[in-house]
Amino acid sequence: MEILQIRTAAHSCAVDITEHVAARLREKSAGNGVCLIYTPHTTAGLTINEGADPDVMDDVLRTLDAIVPWRGAYKHTEGNSAAHIKAILVGGSVQAIVDSGKLVLGAWERIFLLEFDGPRTRKIFIQFLGGQAP
Repeated sequence: MEILQIRTAAHSCAVDITEHVAARLREKSAGNGVCLIYTPHTTAGLTINEGADPDVMDDVLRTLDAIVPWRGAYKHTEGNSAAHIKAILVGGSVQAIVDSGKLVLGAWERIFLLEFDGPRTRKIFIQFLGGQAP
């Protein structure tokens, strides 16, 4: 298992981690299989989505803010219930096919860490499953 440490710069933001994940796969000399990417945090999430136009992730974050506003009638006393709810909606893991050691993503797809309660330093666990030679 590989571990990334990603520092987020804002309270709510999307950080493209695709190249970090790809670099770890190259270091491992991964063959064919699946890459599992997981974050062990309850106020952040992971997604694979369009990375060519940064407005897409801005729209996603703004829409999540509209659906789950930061201020609300939440009981959780830490004051970050909205971040927990957003993390549940987005999910904490993604998987990507690996072929000949390279991530198989669509033409516009990237892997994003979504921060909902930052700025913070977040851990990302990367596990390559497979190992069949290319």
